[in-house]
Amino acid sequence: MLDWLQSDPWGFLQFMLYRTPAVLLAITMHELAHGYAALKSGDTTARDMGRLSLNPLRHLDVLGTISLFLLGVGWAKPVPVNPNRFRNRRWNDMMVSLAGVTVNFLLFLLATLLAVFAGRFLYTPEALSYFGPSFFLSFQEQGFVLQLYPEFAEAIGPMIKSPALLHVQRFLIQLAMINLGMGLFNLLPIPPLDGFHVANDIFFRGRLNISGKVFRIVHMALILLLNTTNFIGNWIAQAIYAVQGAILPLFLSIFPL
Repeated sequence: MLDWLQSDPWGFLQFMLYRTPAVLLAITMHELAHGYAALKSGDTTARDMGRLSLNPLRHLDVLGTISLFLLGVGWAKPVPVNPNRFRNRRWNDMMVSLAGVTVNFLLFLLATLLAVFAGRFLYTPEALSYFGPSFFLSFQEQGFVLQLYPEFAEAIGPMIKSPALLHVQRFLIQLAMINLGMGLFNLLPIPPLDGFHVANDIFFRGRLNISGKVFRIVHMALILLLNTTNFIGNWIAQAIYAVQGAILPLFLSIFPL
């Protein structure tokens, strides 16, 4: 990303015009879901601390947000929760933990569905007949890359009926990618991610207690892994391709282009 910014700052800024609102929406809705789930479970901490807000600035974690922008996976500032206030500590803790990723997956499904509908009016019949709709909508296909990056506008131009709608489509596919990546990443059973709390509640009945110091150490190790190796990134990428590869054909069979 930094190399891209240096070599093509205008193309980088254009790309970020679509990615920025997608990232902010994914983060905000993820944390709002945690807060509302906690509130429904009897804990008012998030509400009392002003975290039930649509203001994304209240939910941003600096490193997690940068990771979302640069790597497509990341995290937000955790919503404060007091499990002692839950009506059913184990069950409610699991529901609160799953609320954020559930909203991310729902946003992925919605964005994918809207992208399919937009495709009806965006791609030329000739392009759809020759390449097929998956060429434009599958994360692994060249047509998807051509429309995702503004510098390829000339290459994708002859395949497009409505250049104005292309801007909407770029946002939708960014929204789909970011939410799916954020949801899958947060399911990893590693503290402080949501998947750790879910695994703790299912396999250890919520009895696995980790100190704040250990949480911070593991958190920093996770950040280091993300930025120095491709291990987690490659796993998430394969999971993203697998999930979208299952969902997209289903939507296209129900709503063919």
